[in-house]
Amino acid sequence: MSWIVSITSFLTILLLLYVATTDIATRLIRNEICLAVAILGIAGQLADPLQVVQSLIVAAILLLLLLVIYQLGKIGGGDVKLLVALAVGLPLAGVVQLLTVTAIAGGVLALVHLMMRALPYPRLAPAGSSLVRRVYAVERWRHLRHAALPYGVAIASGGIWTILSKGF
Repeated sequence: MSWIVSITSFLTILLLLYVATTDIATRLIRNEICLAVAILGIAGQLADPLQVVQSLIVAAILLLLLLVIYQLGKIGGGDVKLLVALAVGLPLAGVVQLLTVTAIAGGVLALVHLMMRALPYPRLAPAGSSLVRRVYAVERWRHLRHAALPYGVAIASGGIWTILSKGF
């Protein structure tokens, strides 16, 4: 049964890497990805039905708490969906670790965006520019327009860290 956990963990990490890159590019987290993460979380726990029930209860409580934060305008809807989808596959201690590491990664992300204020405004990246230059130009442009942080990157980091720390 441990090979199922390894496969579901590996696939979840791949999806989280996809989420991080698309959140940087579009500031959107797709519903299908969140659903896939939740399904993989359940599939990885099928050996222990009691664990599945506990995870669903913890995810429901987290959803209620995050909906309040969402209503206050402090978190995006995609971020809520992704955090809850990750919680479906984790025990309570894993959810606490996920939220802790996500908060730390979010702080680092915020610091990077604050440091961008001191950097020069780039010219448009011409065709053939490196990916790093294009991303920098777009992020600096978004930053100057007070766009939201791509917090899916922090959530994906927290999710990957949590998955890797529990071992697979």
